[in-house]
Amino acid sequence: MSDLTIGRRQEDGGAFRLRTVILLLAVGIIGFVALMLGNAYEAPSDSTNGASAHALSNGATGYSGIVRLARAMGKDTRIIRDPSQLGANGLLVLTPPLGSTPLGDVLLRRDDLPTLVVLPKWSTVRLLPAGRPGWVMRLGLIDKKEPEGVLAPDRKFTVSRLTSGGRPLRSAGWMSEDFGFEAPRPLQTISGADLKPLLTDEQGNIVLGEVGGKSLYVLADPDLLSNMGMRKESQARAALALLDALNQDGDRDFDFDVTVAGLGKAKNPLRLAFDPPFLAMTLAIVAAMLLAGWQAFARFGPAVHRERAIAFGKTALVDNAAALIRKAGRQTRLGGRYVEAIRERAIVAFGVPSRLRGPAIDAYLDKISGRSRFTDLAQAVDDADDKASLVAAARALHDWQKEKGK
Repeated sequence: MSDLTIGRRQEDGGAFRLRTVILLLAVGIIGFVALMLGNAYEAPSDSTNGASAHALSNGATGYSGIVRLARAMGKDTRIIRDPSQLGANGLLVLTPPLGSTPLGDVLLRRDDLPTLVVLPKWSTVRLLPAGRPGWVMRLGLIDKKEPEGVLAPDRKFTVSRLTSGGRPLRSAGWMSEDFGFEAPRPLQTISGADLKPLLTDEQGNIVLGEVGGKSLYVLADPDLLSNMGMRKESQARAALALLDALNQDGDRDFDFDVTVAGLGKAKNPLRLAFDPPFLAMTLAIVAAMLLAGWQAFARFGPAVHRERAIAFGKTALVDNAAALIRKAGRQTRLGGRYVEAIRERAIVAFGVPSRLRGPAIDAYLDKISGRSRFTDLAQAVDDADDKASLVAAARALHDWQKEKGK
């Protein structure tokens, strides 16, 4: 059978003009490319929702206030969403919401880089008052096991909650007393081995300590940096001075991590297609698609129609049948059929009596004078086991017929 139609329908004008089709395609392609670029370069949303305390939260226990203050003071304070950026120089502030939050990989990458771990303190729930996105309600103090488990089991601390009365905190000489903190109410402190006090209350209880002398700092009470503590100008000034002092370089910027709060976002793989060096490949593919589209609308030269898979006529039918027999490898099995065809033609041509049957017909044909006998030639055709010998034997039998017919 053929995969082409026998006749050819007359072309009509179509439902749309060429200009309309081009316009529809252009709008669709531009919209698709815009969607791809938007997904590739989508800016991370600074969501303020949720009750977790992190650098994007506007709640009382969040840290968006100190971030905005640092940026207003000219510091390039970043919100770290990509885990690959956690090894950058400068102070990194970690705010794990629970004691079970894994920090091992982050601290291993930071090693001797300045890192501040802020322990959790409050248990909160999310509120949705009109016009107050990100607000939370404090349910009370979180269980002590949560802040005690933040650096466990490598480092074990004991957490205490004390009545502070809002009295000033004391520094260990590394920070000017002009920027002193007022103790939160209640005050959360820590104690433990290998912990150097940097900020304490009047009784010497540690509020901020350095662990192991490796620029790893632990802030026991998060209210010193949270939005709750930013309500007073003196507290906000002291918080910014604290971060500068821990950074070991006042001109160096600092970062706040939100990956431990579950707000991390890895690099978009789609963006690779639009950034060097893969941009060149993307442009080459776009150019090839445009050329293919142009060729579809503007054909180069006349259209070349395929020939029929099976041609018309008896000759073509015989040729196709022969091709099928060749592919099947059955040529040698046609010898007997050819002998029968020659025998039938010889019976008519030489007037073999109709009373003769079977071997008698062959014996009669052998008596016809000539150089070759019919039975010998027929046997040679039957005995042929390859194409060459079959063709030679069949040609000899055909020549015998022509010779006897003269």
